[in-house]
Amino acid sequence: MNLANNIELKQFLAGVRTGFPIFLGYLPIGIAFGILASSYGFTPLQAIMASALILSGSGQFVALATLALSGSIVASVIACTVVNLRYALFAMTLSPHLQSLKMRTIAWLGFTITDETFAFNSAAIRELKASPHSMMGVGTIAWLGWITGTTAGTIGAQFLGDLTAFGIHFAIAAMYAALFVALASTRTQIYCGIAAGLFCLVLYGLNLLGLGLEIYWFTIITAIAAATLFVLIIPDKGDEAKVESIKAGEALKESKQ
Repeated sequence: MNLANNIELKQFLAGVRTGFPIFLGYLPIGIAFGILASSYGFTPLQAIMASALILSGSGQFVALATLALSGSIVASVIACTVVNLRYALFAMTLSPHLQSLKMRTIAWLGFTITDETFAFNSAAIRELKASPHSMMGVGTIAWLGWITGTTAGTIGAQFLGDLTAFGIHFAIAAMYAALFVALASTRTQIYCGIAAGLFCLVLYGLNLLGLGLEIYWFTIITAIAAATLFVLIIPDKGDEAKVESIKAGEALKESKQ
């Protein structure tokens, strides 16, 4: 192993150590996904492959619920896509710091972008501790955590029998309620979440009046409506974010030289 490869391996392992808390955090959520997938008729292999090939946490839960309610693969894909649009913004934020990399490296970094890996890698960039290989390490350990949790959940579900007695189908709603309470840290985020809930209640009321809208469209419509509303009424702070991103990128380049 030459010196360059040795340095890259050390950086990768440093990323694995940095991202290990993500691994631990993904275990219980992956277990919940595996159990739910099994309760909706997925085989263990299907559930595990879904996590291995998608790595989309909340998107997978939304897709699973939409598929179970509607039986429509198209609706499931649309719902998952809407929920995951934020990953495109994450990728654009990181892209200035990842110039001149091999395509396979960029592909893996893109595949392993999640809320948590983005947060860890962004912090590492600001602290001048990030490199492409350390970021790959963070993504890899996160991916393994999600697969491990899903595997444990879907295998364990085979021994639990009928899961409806445990209220397992309420787990998705409970998880999102908990995530909202945990992650909504500003007034804007809180108001946006409340608005999404109100939109959903309005749609439900209209359905009672004869609108005839399928329930699985509620997530798609409320997510787009609430996000659009707050983009229109909240002052744009994009320029400040761009300046900070440029500064972080310049600092990262200087640290490599």
